[in-house]
Amino acid sequence: MNIKVVLNRYIYLMLSIITLSSLGSCQSEDITDNGLSDANVDPSFTITAVEGSANRFILTAQTKNVLGSKWDMGDGAGMAVGKMTENLFLPDAGTYTITHAAIGRGGIINTASQQIVIATPDPVAGNILKGGRLTNIEDWSKWTVTNPASSASITFAEGSATLTASGWAGNGIYQAINVVAGKKYVIDMITSSTTGCSNTWLEVYCGYSAPVTGTDYSEGGKLRALSTWDGCATAAFSGKISVVGCTAANNKGIFTATQTGTAYLVIRGGGEDMKAGIKIQNIEMRPSL
Repeated sequence: MNIKVVLNRYIYLMLSIITLSSLGSCQSEDITDNGLSDANVDPSFTITAVEGSANRFILTAQTKNVLGSKWDMGDGAGMAVGKMTENLFLPDAGTYTITHAAIGRGGIINTASQQIVIATPDPVAGNILKGGRLTNIEDWSKWTVTNPASSASITFAEGSATLTASGWAGNGIYQAINVVAGKKYVIDMITSSTTGCSNTWLEVYCGYSAPVTGTDYSEGGKLRALSTWDGCATAAFSGKISVVGCTAANNKGIFTATQTGTAYLVIRGGGEDMKAGIKIQNIEMRPSL
């Protein structure tokens, strides 16, 4: 082989290694605005109702100079990465604020919001729970506290109920519902903690026996679960329990009705130290489609 060719390859290899090393040592905080950032990235979007449905919509963001999209669908779950076009299903009556965040050059983010008012719940997939959004005292009155004398407390606030406990105390809430034999119902809710917990559980059950004050309800087995022993809820968290709940525990959230009539949805929890507590929002139980 010609020695000139060998030397040229060696020099090329060394330059490549030096270049890669330089790139690797450049941290994100070293990057400054080079004039390419787009402070005016347009987050506007349109809402188009799907023909034949009062609960389905198509959200379409304008795409010029938009590198990515995030959406808040107004359901309390917060902002999440999405697509430029989203299909939205709002099965429950209420007013929803939809927010689109457009990501532009340089990581600049601008937002735009619009409201959707749903007058009528979807006849098939509507929430069978009453007061699931926990908006006010009218919603709170639809729920019964399982153990009012417990040192563990349930505190209602606008749009939420927060469970706090220490010393291994427990408490919860429940509601009577009407179910149809053979149907499956999917249960979900938003749960959050600003601190995480220690030796703590939060569980969801559904059965045909009415809860008894001072007794831990367990009919039907756990349908949703947060449990520090199973590795979740130990640090701060926020999201639907179907996402942040423990996969090691039963967290499928499906209740199959074996008879038509009254059943009871029970949410209960407690522990040694819940710290700031676990906040519960947007409780839902829907027929499976």
